[in-house]
Amino acid sequence: MKVGVDPSLCEAHGECVAILPEVFDLDDDEVLQIREGELASAEEAPAQRAVVACPKGALRLSR
Repeated sequence: MKVGVDPSLCEAHGECVAILPEVFDLDDDEVLQIREGELASAEEAPAQRAVVACPKGALRLSR
C-alpha cells in the first residue's frame, strides 16, 4: 500500500504528521513530504487513520 497527497488540497494542518511521523513530514516551507515506497504492514492502519483525519481530504491510499 502507498499513500499520496493532492498538493492542491493540502493546507499543511499536520494531522497526518501527528499520527504517523515516520511517513509524513512538513518541510520548512510547510509543504507535506511523504516517504517514498510501500508502507510497512504496521504502518497501514495508522496511514488509514491519517487519511480519515485529513481535514481537507488531501490524502489517498492505493495498492
